[in-house]
Amino acid sequence: MANKKVLVVDDSPTIRQQVSMCLTSGGYDVVEAQDGVEALTRTAGVSMCICDVNMPRMNGVEFVEKMGGGSIPIVMLTTEGRPELIERAKKAGAKGWMVKPFKPEHLLSVVKKLVG
Repeated sequence: MANKKVLVVDDSPTIRQQVSMCLTSGGYDVVEAQDGVEALTRTAGVSMCICDVNMPRMNGVEFVEKMGGGSIPIVMLTTEGRPELIERAKKAGAKGWMVKPFKPEHLLSVVKKLVG
């Protein structure tokens, strides 16, 4: 499999590390960003994005809105479950919503479904 690059956006270094380890074990390359502002500068060559909601400077939903929702698939990975946030993210173009803590096999199956 040609390596696909996944952007992981989360203000928690621990979560970024856990998601990155999971993805690299599945054969994916990983690029990390600590918030939506930094993520906007790291999207080149990325096949998809896994993004937290609650972050400083620019939250995950704002990031999805800025991305325009269509260029790359974005899946939200968050502790948030409020229906209005989920609806806003999906309207902006988010392809999915996963709740932390995540199951590595579930995360990998979502990534595989979206980017192969």
